Amino acid sequence: MSDYKGGCAHVHTQAKAEPIDNHVCHCNVCKAVTGQQSTHVAFFNYGDLKVDHPEKLKRVPFNANNPNGPLEICLCTDCGAAIMLDDKEKRIRVAVPNVMGYDDAHFPKATYHAFYDDTKGYPKPADGRPVYEGLRPEFVWPKGA
Repeated sequence: MSDYKGGCAHVHTQAKAEPIDNHVCHCNVCKAVTGQQSTHVAFFNYGDLKVDHPEKLKRVPFNANNPNGPLEICLCTDCGAAIMLDDKEKRIRVAVPNVMGYDDAHFPKATYHAFYDDTKGYPKPADGRPVYEGLRPEFVWPKGA
């Protein structure tokens, strides 16, 4: 059974299910938020990623250019650590393993590259994983709560 644990010293996350989507993201929002050229991102069904102290989460818009969008970054009110992305529509919760306290070495590897744009001036990924301009074509957003 899977058991992915993340968070900080004050707020812990845990998923006992596999991610429903697991990709290397090349979008501008992830770049702005993480400062990384690309970011390993895992989507879990909303109910599969649990948080033990939701009262200790400060929520800020994930996309500064779309502050009313569905995703919020959840930060620990004690230490400021990024804990997860939460979906206001309750479809998904998102883990960024190398930023949100997960053991990245034991987290499943991303299966593809998402939101790659060849006009941005950096080489197309050549690691053998599929590369898409958005999420993988067969991805279906779960229904919200």
